[in-house]
Amino acid sequence: MESETEAEDVVTENNPFNKIRRMDQFKIDLLAIAIPSLMIIIAEMSLFAGRTKFAIGTHLILLIILTLSTMIFNDKNKQHILHAFILLSLLKILNLSMPVFFEMTLYSYAFIYAPLAIPIYVLVKDQNLSLSDIGIARNIKYYDLPLALIASIVIAAGEFLVIEPSYLIPDISILNLLKLSIIMIFFVALFEELVFRSILQTKLEEIIGKYQGLLLASILFAVMHSGYGTPYDTFTGSAGIILGAMYLIRRNLLLVTLTHGFVNIILFGVLPHIATPELAMELAMELAMELAMELAMENGKLIVGFIFLVLSIVAIRFIELRKNR
Repeated sequence: MESETEAEDVVTENNPFNKIRRMDQFKIDLLAIAIPSLMIIIAEMSLFAGRTKFAIGTHLILLIILTLSTMIFNDKNKQHILHAFILLSLLKILNLSMPVFFEMTLYSYAFIYAPLAIPIYVLVKDQNLSLSDIGIARNIKYYDLPLALIASIVIAAGEFLVIEPSYLIPDISILNLLKLSIIMIFFVALFEELVFRSILQTKLEEIIGKYQGLLLASILFAVMHSGYGTPYDTFTGSAGIILGAMYLIRRNLLLVTLTHGFVNIILFGVLPHIATPELAMELAMELAMELAMELAMENGKLIVGFIFLVLSIVAIRFIELRKNR
């Protein structure tokens, strides 16, 4: 009897119709990822042409389609990935549509990101995600803060050289830096990392694979940070790959949130007041190299320190090439 049962299992497993069903199921999963991703990319690329209304309209249409789709699909995995894309469109709609309440642009970020707390909470509860599942319960180790600082300096200096942003605070007084830090860490960085890393990237990894999920999440992170409306904004998406890789390796939301927050503080608060793009990058890379070499001296951290040292050297070479053009 056991042999007959095993034979039936083998036949069922090799049944071409079952294979087709599984294949079709995977294709449906891919469509559930590809269509929203493509619509988001189209909407974000339209911002390069200054078509803000088209971008908002596309995100609104996508939001409606995704909401209706969650009612059609009974499969929880599909619903979860669709929920993740809903958060992306909702974030962009809030970003583009939020009226200006304050003269100081910095305060507007609190009103843009705070409303995301409710849908994120509902999504986390619906998926029965624990604090550990979203990377909050993990402790930050003693060598994590130097890593976060090194990565922040490299990313911020690179982005400053490319997009040359204006400052979000009138000066670098302690009070203004404190305001900037609170908003950039506890609103911007925390909510973006929850959406892009803890929810979106994790679900993409489950469906299409670890590295494919990292790549797609980083691409979406890049195109959705096209606030300056130039193709050079996509270059800043390299930050998404670094942050995504950090989360992939450590699964620590607090670590990537701090790194992201430090990047924004340096990029929009410190560098615009103290340095030209070229000088900022040179000074930042020198500091990053020193920190990387110090980190490399720690037992067991040689590889990590060496990687950041190489990244620093590559960044300096990139500046030299830009200067010579």
